This record gives sequence, structure tokens and C-alpha cells, in this order.
Amino acid sequence: MNKYRTHNCSELSAKNDGENVVLSGWIHKKRDHGNLLFLDLRDNFGTTQCIIEKDKPFFNELEKIQLESVIKINGKVNKRTTETINKELKTGEIEIAIKSYEILGTCEELPLPVFSEQDYSEEIRLKFRFLDLRRKKIHSNILLRSKVISFIRDEMNKNGFIEFQTPILTSSSPEGARDFIVPSRLNPGKFYALPQAPQQFKQLIMVSGFDKYFQIAPCFRDEDARADRSPGEFYQLDLEMSFVEQEDIFMVVENLLIKVFKKFSNKKFLYSKFPRIPYEEAMLKYGSDKPDLRNPLEIFDLTSIFEREDVKFEIFKKLVKTGCIVRSIVTKNTTNKPRSFFDNLDKWAKSEGASGLAYFTFEKDKNLEAKGPVGKFFSQEALNEIMKITGAKVGDSIFFSCDKKENVLQLMSSARNKIANDLNLIDQNSFAFCWIVDYPMYETDKVTGKIKFSHNPFSMPQGEEKDIDFKNPLNIKAYQYDIVCNGIELSSGAIRNHKPYLMYKLFEIAGYTKKDVDEKFKGMINALSFGAPPHGGIAPGLDRIIMLLANEKNIREVTLFPMNQNAQDLMMNAPSDVSEKQLKELGITIKKK
Repeated sequence: MNKYRTHNCSELSAKNDGENVVLSGWIHKKRDHGNLLFLDLRDNFGTTQCIIEKDKPFFNELEKIQLESVIKINGKVNKRTTETINKELKTGEIEIAIKSYEILGTCEELPLPVFSEQDYSEEIRLKFRFLDLRRKKIHSNILLRSKVISFIRDEMNKNGFIEFQTPILTSSSPEGARDFIVPSRLNPGKFYALPQAPQQFKQLIMVSGFDKYFQIAPCFRDEDARADRSPGEFYQLDLEMSFVEQEDIFMVVENLLIKVFKKFSNKKFLYSKFPRIPYEEAMLKYGSDKPDLRNPLEIFDLTSIFEREDVKFEIFKKLVKTGCIVRSIVTKNTTNKPRSFFDNLDKWAKSEGASGLAYFTFEKDKNLEAKGPVGKFFSQEALNEIMKITGAKVGDSIFFSCDKKENVLQLMSSARNKIANDLNLIDQNSFAFCWIVDYPMYETDKVTGKIKFSHNPFSMPQGEEKDIDFKNPLNIKAYQYDIVCNGIELSSGAIRNHKPYLMYKLFEIAGYTKKDVDEKFKGMINALSFGAPPHGGIAPGLDRIIMLLANEKNIREVTLFPMNQNAQDLMMNAPSDVSEKQLKELGITIKKK
């Protein structure tokens, strides 16, 4: 290779026995056995065990070198005896007898150990991220990230997609999340925005006559951090296609994701063809448009049961009369569960801000009975009707919640996951993908009561234009879709509205005048006026894909240099103050609080 190494630290095996070699790397661990010093040398590729005997002149020097110092070793490859082979190392058949060494980079006292996967505070890990990244698990995660992105890029090229790079400095968007703003020195008083996504640009690429576009795209949103979302920036596989319908997009993305997840994970697929679940059905069955389909539990609407005269559960009946709804979850064969199982779920619901979870178990002696705190309020006929609606059997239990629709959906979605985890119902060794389709074009703003776009305002409404019910906009469905895996939303996408007159009409319903649209979406509306093809796309989040493949719960574990929860880079000290000179050039004055 070169003067620093003849091999890397994962290459040597028994076939190299007797060879003189040069290795360079970090001192990972040391073990002093009195007459022998064992030293594990690590580089990007692996680890090799090196040894030095006590009678060697530099034994004491190596003994004192700080871990994580970088050294170069000259030595001889020795085959290990059968009983000393380390099967956990690729190089476990051999060790290197050190003849000489050279220090290439010294190391100060470590703020966190590299050889250990011990959990450390976020502040220490992010401040010394370059050390954190040397640790085996996260180092492997970042290498996995690189391999996945390279594989995706190759697959996109094979499928006829062309890679383009869209601008980073662009205009602020009135829709979506909060923008990051960049002042313009050459245009005083005006600002660029970092792109929340290449949405408008990729549509313009289609209008420009290109057929299939993709990009490993950086996106910037001034949002709060979550476990599955980085503050500030993230990456997505952005793609767009011309002359396509919804199913064409699904076919491309399904095939790609199946290849990616099969190549980089041994987990099984619960569905070889991803189910298409309408939005309204998802909200009914799972209480969420991000359902974890590994969870077999479903939610049922039992509001009508509490309108019956033979049901005497007055608390729920009164609430139903005020417009509240009742949703329920059935658990199979739980008649033998201890009382604590049921009571703990009721306590959990109260800790979530609900009034609790009512419950009973279906039992049969001579007659069908409901055993539990509220069972006495239901007649046999009502119990039979509940069993008919939910598919419950004798021996099953049922949990109820009654509240305003929004509150019930949120609680029952969480309860579904809570119960499944408590009963160990989720197959952790599987991936369950699905498409959520048929999103409503509009929704009612909870604060103002006005109509607003529910998803992507540039989407195409479903149906023939002459049949669209513009007078009842909440009934309009859009060609919008999300792809979800194991309860994690990977991406939203849509077939785009490429007709200017229809766009004006749809924006008018949401309160935009023609002038508003022309001003806020000038580039888009102008381009669509010069012959735009039908087109659509999607943008799966790469960070979340890697999270799933690496089996990580937090996105920071698969991100090279993440920020903390407050959107601060502790390693590079960003965001930081800038000089008065820079502010003056930009025509900006900072008002001190």
C-alpha cells in the first residue's frame, strides 16, 4: 500500500503467517499480562491483536501510551494456536509480534471511552462526536448509511432516473414548516430561504421535459427535534416522474424499498405487496395515519351501542348525546389475565390525560356475561351486538374510550400500541409496509374554523373535474399518499396538479385570491402555463430508512454530525454570533432583548 500500511486491520489471516507487515490505526484496548502486553489496533475496517514481550526495549513506552493514540506498527504475523483463536474477530486466527512502532498522533485523556458502548449524555456525545463516531455501533451505522445511499443511487440509475441538483438558496414558501432565512448582501433587505424540500424545483424539472428525476436531497426546516426527526436538516430520496398515475409511483417505490430492506436487513416482510389503506379506514382501525401493521389489534366504533335502551352505562350515553364517539379495542384470550393488567391500563390512560379506559371480559356460564367494573350495564343482546361488530369471542376482553373524536383517536392509537407491547404481540423481527391513500384535500382549521389544505396544496384532486364537489370541499379526496413502515412515516407524495385554472380554483377554496397565487407561487404557476405534463412523485426520508435498517430508535444514531434538541451543534458551536462588520454588510441590526 504505502509507508503507513501494507494491510488494513481486517485483512490478515492464517494465510499471512510469517509475513512482515505494517499496520496503522488507533490503540483500541490494552491488556497487560505481566510478561506480555496485548494491544488491539483498530482502523475503519476492523481490529488486529498485536503483542510485545516485556524484554523488548520499548515495552514500557507502549504500556504507557494513552488509548486512542494513533500508531504505526512493524511486525511479524504469527498464527494463533487453536485454543487462542478469537472467532469474534475477522483477524482472530493471527496476531502481530511488534518489532517497532511509531506514534503518528497522540491522544489526550478521553472524555468518553471508545471501546465501550456505555451510554453517555447527549451533551458529551455531541460535543465530542468525532470520538463517539469511533465507537463500534455508531461507526457501523454511518457506514451502513453510506452503503444504503450508494445502493439506492445505483438502483435509481438502473431504472432510468436522472440525478439533478436543485438550488439551496431559494425563495421562502408560505406553506409547510418554518423556513430558515438567509439575508442577501447584494439585495439589501431581501432574503433567501433554504429549501424545505425541492418540491417546486422537481416539478419544474418535469415541465422542462425531463422524464424521471431523483436526488439525494438535503432539506431544511426550522422545526423542533423529535426522536425520528432531526432539527434543522435531513436528507430524502427525492423523485419525480412524468406521464404517470399513482400506481406507477407505487410500483417504483415498492420495488426499490423491497430491494433495499432485503439487502441490508435479515428481517422478514409481513406483506410482499404493500397494502393500500384509505385514510378514513386507517383513522378508524388504527386511530392514526401512521399505523404499525405488525400490531394485530384493531379499533372498532361502538358509538351506536350507547344509543340503545338496554345499555345503562349512563356516563357514556350522555357524552354520546353531546356528539362524542366511542371507540374500542378487543384483546384475545385475556380472561385469565390478572386484575392488575386491566387496572394498569386504566391508570395509564389517566396519565395520558383521559378519564380512563372502561373494560370488561366476555364470559359464559349459562348465559353470556360481561365480567368487569362496567359489565353490569350491558344486556345480553347488547353484548351479542358488540361481539358481532368487533369479532370478539368468549374469553376476550374489550376496552372503551368515549370523548371528542380527536381525543379518542389519539388515546386509542396510543392504547393500541401500549396493549400490544404489554401482551408482546408485535413481531420485532419484521417489516410491515403500507400505503395510506385517499387523503382529504381540505380540512377545517381548529382555531379559525376556516377551510385549509390538509396535505400538499399542489396535489391533483380525485375524479373527473365535472364530478368534483367544489361546493362541499371537505368531501374532495386528493391523489396524495404516505408510505409507512412499522408505524414510522417514511414519506408523503402526490400526483401533482398541473392545470393552472384548476389550481386557482382549489386555492380559492382555501382563501387565496388569484393575485395571492401569482405572487406566492410565481415560478410554479408561470411554468404550468406553458405546457406541463401530468406528473407525480414522492420523497422517502433516508434518515428514517436507516433508522429502521439499523434498528435504532433515535435519528441521531444514524446521523453523522447531528444537532441537539435545541438545534445547536455543540462540536462546531453553531449557531454563533457574527461580527458587526458582517451585519453591517448585510444591513442588519440585532435588537438586544
